[in-house]
Amino acid sequence: MDSITTNECTIHFNNACYEPLNNHIKDRNFSKIFILVDENTHQHCLPYFLEKLETDIVVEIIEIESGEINKTINTCVGIWNTLSDLDADRKSLLINIGGGVITDLGGFVACTFKRGIAYINVPTTLLSMVDASVGGKTGVDLGHLKNQIGVISNSDLVLIDSKYLNTLPQNQMRSGLAEMLKHGLISDETYWNKFKDLSKLTLDDLDVLIYESVLIKKNVIEIDPFEDNLRKTLNFGHTLGHAIESYFLSNPNKNTLLHGEAIIVGMILACYISTELANFPKQTTLDIKNLFIDYYGKVKINEDEYPAIIELLKYDKKNNHGNINFVLLESIGNPKIDCLVDDKVIVDAFHFYDN
Repeated sequence: MDSITTNECTIHFNNACYEPLNNHIKDRNFSKIFILVDENTHQHCLPYFLEKLETDIVVEIIEIESGEINKTINTCVGIWNTLSDLDADRKSLLINIGGGVITDLGGFVACTFKRGIAYINVPTTLLSMVDASVGGKTGVDLGHLKNQIGVISNSDLVLIDSKYLNTLPQNQMRSGLAEMLKHGLISDETYWNKFKDLSKLTLDDLDVLIYESVLIKKNVIEIDPFEDNLRKTLNFGHTLGHAIESYFLSNPNKNTLLHGEAIIVGMILACYISTELANFPKQTTLDIKNLFIDYYGKVKINEDEYPAIIELLKYDKKNNHGNINFVLLESIGNPKIDCLVDDKVIVDAFHFYDN
C-alpha cells in the first residue's frame, strides 16, 4: 500500500512502516526516544515494535494504566514529571504505541512538554488506526466530559500495521468498525455498501477498508484542518454518542461503553433525526438501525435517563453561540452541518432506537 501524505504528516502501512521510521529517527538526530504504552501494549505490541526499531539512541519506556478513565490531566502530569526526571529535552521524540487514549493523550503530552517535542503515533486498535491517530487531534477528558482539553498538532509519522490487530478483543474490533461505518455514511455510498454484511468481514478485507477509511479522513482534514466547516462532518453520530458515552462513564450503575458502541447508538439517533429534519429516506434509516443492532446489539437506555444525556449535549465541541449543532444526513455521502434540533425530536429518536 502506498503511503498517504497529509498536510504535515505521512502515514505508512504494514511492512512498509519501519524503514521510514528508522530513516526519520536517523535524519532528525533525536537526543532520546521515549515510548508511551499501557500495560496491554507493553505486553502484546512493544516487543514486536522494538524488533523493528533500529537505533543506538537511548530508549526509555513509560507505562500508564489503560482505559478512558485515565485520559486525564493528572496522567499527563505524571508523564511530564517522568520525562523531566529522565532528562528529556526539546530534541527528544515520543512514540505513542496504543489505542485512542494513548495516541490522544501522548500527542497532547508531546505538544505541551517544553512547548512541543516531536511525536509519532503507532495505533494498535482498529479505532485508533482509522480515527484517533490521524488528523492531529490530541487531548484529554475533563472529568467525564470527552476531549475537552487539547490542541490540534500533527505527529511526524503515523505507522498503521494491521498485525497489531491480531491481539485485539472482538469488542474492540467492533468499536473501531463503528468509525469506518461513519466514514461510509458521510462520504461515499460505494464504500458504505462494502459493510452490508458485517459478519463476513475478514482481516484481509480490513487492510483495504482501513486504507480507504484513512483516505476519506485525510481528504476531509486537508480541506479543513481546524474543524471550521467540512471536518465537522466527521462528528456524525458523535453529538449524542459522546453524551451517551460520558453518561455511562460517570454513572456507577452503568457498564462503561466503548467509544464505538456509543457512536453506533449516536448514529442510529442521528439517522432518525435526519429523516425528520433533512429528508433522509426513512427506509434507509430503518435499514441502518437493523444492520447496526443485529451486529452490535442494543444498549439499554431508560426513558428517565434521556434528560441527563440531553443535558450533556451542551459540552459538545461543535457548539457555538449557545447552540447545540448536529451533523445530519440528507442522503448517504451528503452530510449537513450545524443543524439545530429540538429536544422533543431527540426524545423521539431515543424512542425509535428503543422500539
